[in-house]
Amino acid sequence: MLRQVLVAGGIAIATALTGGEAAWAQDTVKIGLVQSMTGPLAAVGRQVVSAAKLYMQQHGDTVAGKKIQLILRDDTTVPDVAKRLAQELIVNEKVHILGVGITPVAMAIAPLATEAKIPEVVMVSGTSVVTERSPYIVRTSFTLGQQCAIMGDWAAKNGHKKVVIIQSDWAPGHEATATFTKAFTAGGGQILETLKVPLANPDFAPFLQRAKDLNPDTLFVFVPAGGQAGTFAKQFVERGLDKAGIKLIGPGDVTDDDDMPTMSDAMLGVVTAGFYSASHNSPKNKEYVAAFKKAYGFRPNFISLGGYDGMHLIYEALKKTGGNTNGDALLAAMKGMKWESPRGPIQIDPETRDIIQNIYIRRVERVDGELYNQEFATFEAVKDPGKIKN
Repeated sequence: MLRQVLVAGGIAIATALTGGEAAWAQDTVKIGLVQSMTGPLAAVGRQVVSAAKLYMQQHGDTVAGKKIQLILRDDTTVPDVAKRLAQELIVNEKVHILGVGITPVAMAIAPLATEAKIPEVVMVSGTSVVTERSPYIVRTSFTLGQQCAIMGDWAAKNGHKKVVIIQSDWAPGHEATATFTKAFTAGGGQILETLKVPLANPDFAPFLQRAKDLNPDTLFVFVPAGGQAGTFAKQFVERGLDKAGIKLIGPGDVTDDDDMPTMSDAMLGVVTAGFYSASHNSPKNKEYVAAFKKAYGFRPNFISLGGYDGMHLIYEALKKTGGNTNGDALLAAMKGMKWESPRGPIQIDPETRDIIQNIYIRRVERVDGELYNQEFATFEAVKDPGKIKN
């Protein structure tokens, strides 16, 4: 038995020592995308994968002399499925980089990225702690803390006094609530009650009625992108909260660009804090939105930028390493990287491997016959508040 252990250990060590050189010598760089293409958050996967493919269409499929290959796997919005698929991609497909999606999936895959020593680019998850689950995780999406801390501070300074919170009952919802509450109450605001809605098949109506009965001046809402915002908006109107004069605020998810075309004028005036709007006024964004709509026939939302910028990060890291796909080399190249995104200037924090980006306060307005989030205030280079050292 001891001899078998020593032999196995020797094989593992030899593999570890030669793995990086073998990977560098290969002509193809394999990127495994594990995303939610079916299930309750399928719209999220659709956005991020569409954007990743668009980036490749625009920038080619060759970087530093290496062919880029995307290998897509549908995690069906189930973490255990995602973990199995990621393991198959690492062991059987020999992928060099993973591009992952929602929070439970990113967390489930994290130990595999650590063991394989390959970068895990988080393209969707907005939960702060995700980057701490593996030293090989780099985030190109956002954190809810970035948006909700800004929203809480802004709301307290702009006439919002008594708030009821409605949140989806999962990790991102808890984080959104906690960050908003801390900032809002620090500014003198009062939280009347926090209502938690089941993530799967939510019916917001009873929670909206409870919120209305509490007579707040404002409702702070977090629901995940991917269709729920549209359902929430419909039931918000049906329960008469708009006519009761209750203001609606939240992070960018509640007025998601993916859902906005189906929302009613009751959403006009809704204020949110977000890092991207399809109406962001920059040449790069106008080009991005036009190309995205032409390719897919629908509007890009904030989730799409995680995929688009995730591919940019990978491409530029490969250029820096000269095509070397060693995980540590790629990770070193990614840390501290800065560039101009369709969302505005962004960078990867070299210490936390998290994204630093602008947060915009936006108001829903009708532009050329459609509802859009129109930015009217900018907070520059916002870090995740959960990782700022006091």
